[in-house]
Parts: sequence; structure tokens; C-alpha cells
Amino acid sequence: MKKTIYVIAGPTATGKSDFSIKLAKKINGVIINSDSMQVYKNLQILTARPTTSETKNIPHYMYGYIDGKERYNVEKWCIDAVDIIHQTCRNNFSPILVGGTGLYIDTLINGLIDIPPIPESIKQESEKIIREFGKDFLINQIKNFDPNSLKEVTVNDTVRIRRIWEIYESTGKKLSDWKLNKNKKFIENFNFKIFLFLPDRKKNYDIVNSRFINMIKKGAVEEVKKLLALKLNTSLPVMRAHGVPEISKYLANEINLDECIDKGQQVTRNYVKRQHTWWNSSKLEIFKKFDKFPSEIDVNSIKFQ
Repeated sequence: MKKTIYVIAGPTATGKSDFSIKLAKKINGVIINSDSMQVYKNLQILTARPTTSETKNIPHYMYGYIDGKERYNVEKWCIDAVDIIHQTCRNNFSPILVGGTGLYIDTLINGLIDIPPIPESIKQESEKIIREFGKDFLINQIKNFDPNSLKEVTVNDTVRIRRIWEIYESTGKKLSDWKLNKNKKFIENFNFKIFLFLPDRKKNYDIVNSRFINMIKKGAVEEVKKLLALKLNTSLPVMRAHGVPEISKYLANEINLDECIDKGQQVTRNYVKRQHTWWNSSKLEIFKKFDKFPSEIDVNSIKFQ
């Protein structure tokens, strides 16, 4: 009989963590992080990572366990998550994945294009090109060898634009050709039950705005100051976490605190919008979809069949 993996998904700042704890108590579950930024130990405040007091009664895994100097990615997350899932099931607990990074969930379920690792030197080269010549320079190059992959990304998605260029530069093979191969699978013989929360976006924005102000009050500026003291490569994922670039500019006296807050709120609202769009267009099978916040749903009223 297949075991079940539960997934609590939806945009940031909706209250998924609190709901997952209630669900874990109901089904004898443990919580596994599926948020791409909450894995980093350097950022607790800015990533809204659950606190020790919030996690003391239910086991939480894969939170704050990666050093920011590591270039963590979806493949590494899938490998780590599968280990925890199997361990959880052997101990007769139910695994509950919680987070807003839809790509992680999609990859865990559907697998990943099996592309060889990109050398760090090529990643640095693409970063240098963007910095010195701008993303349009890369886009024009990509048009010459993989225009089909370009059609699948927006012009402002610098990360994916770099990825297309890096894959071709590293392997000599187009991303669109790699996609013709069979995906590398991470886990099989499990049922996935996805609980998707897509509440009113305007209310979601309001929560994002107030939450960012609270993050500043709780010490987000000091948190970023400590991160900057490590002198990490600015292309690392942890350095691109929402709020880090904005607070960095404030600390460099390039903007004042009010501007920092405005920009931090805006980038997070933009992320919420992208998350709504991603989930609404996702082909993943959704077990339960709610147009409310998790706090508005009584977990005891949910039928699991």
C-alpha cells in the first residue's frame, strides 16, 4: 500500500506553518521544509523561519541547516527531502511538506531534467556578463542557439536566462534538447495530497507589508549586517533572499530606511503575485484547494478521502 505525503502549499505570508502544525497533531505528522530560503541558517527573521518555540512540540526538518556560502538548489533539496521522508515513514509518522516554493514540490513529484552540474566558473562568467553588459546581451546570444527555451521565461527572469546560457556553455547542448530526455526521478510509490491555499491577493499583500515592518523591528537589519560580514558572492541564493538586497542598500547609505521598507515590501508582493500565477497554471494534481487563509480552515473538518 502506498504511503501518503501531505503538502501544504501557497504564497508566502499566508499562515501555512501554523496550519501544518495543527495538521501534524491530527495525523501524527512531522513537518519538512519545502521553502527554498528557509533552509539557510543565516536568515531566520527575513525568511520567517519558524522559531524554536513554534517547533518544540512537532518535529521540524530541513530548516536553517544550510550555510549561506553553499549554492543550494532543487536537486539537493529533493535528495535531502527523500531521506527525511523515508526516515519519517519508517518511524510510522506522516511526512508533511510545507513551503511556498512550488518548483521544489513539482520536481519532487515529476523529477528533474538530468543535466550535468554546471561548473562554478561558468556560473561566475554568466554573472559577470550580466553585471558588465546586462541581461539583454545574454538574451541575444541565446536567441542564436535556443530561442525555444527563451519563449518559456519572462524577460526579467535573470536566473532562468542565465541557466539557459550556462547549460549550453557547459554542455554544448540546448536546454530544449535536454528536456527531450526522460526526467531523473527522486521518489516513487507515494501518494501526494496537496492542500493549496490561494487567498485574496490584496489581503495577502497587506500581510506582507505589515510582516516586513515587523521583520525590521525584530532585527532584520542586524541579520543582514552579519550576513554581509561574511563577504559572500552576491550571486549566491541567500544573497538574493527577499529583503537582503534592499537592506544591503540601506546599510550602504544608498537609500533611507523608509525606501528600504518600501522596496522590501514591493519585491515580496511581486513574489506573491508570481506564486499565485505559478500555482494557478500548475498541472500538479491538487487534493484540496482553498480560496481562504489557512487560519480560516478548521483542520478537523477536512476529509482526507
